[in-house]
Amino acid sequence: MPDSVPTLETREEVMFFDTDCGGVVHNLAYLRMIETCRTRLAAQMGMDLPTMSGTQVYPVVTRTEVDYKLPAKLGDWLVIRGRLDEMSRARFWCAFEMVRESDGALLVTARQALALVQMPAGKPMRLPAEWAQRWG
Repeated sequence: MPDSVPTLETREEVMFFDTDCGGVVHNLAYLRMIETCRTRLAAQMGMDLPTMSGTQVYPVVTRTEVDYKLPAKLGDWLVIRGRLDEMSRARFWCAFEMVRESDGALLVTARQALALVQMPAGKPMRLPAEWAQRWG
């Protein structure tokens, strides 16, 4: 029986550097917050930063799909929820949603496709067989 799908929740406060001159979060800041959640989710999947550095195998984003539903603003606290969404032999997808903590409003949904790449050669790799056994 497969293990439960890896999921993670992170929390971020919208800072000045996340916003434009109107105090609204710009799209790059959302991606940075997703990156933080995804990096911590990867650690749950056995790819923590020291392991990646030692093996030189990294999850590389090959596609990002983002739907912006409502804007976040300066000072908002955001909850970012990430989960392993789908797997094939050579690629996996992570799904994310961002909600404003104060009212639970859904602000952003996103999906990212990733591939494992052996560096420095940049060689794509198959996903570990144990992933399919654990979460397939």
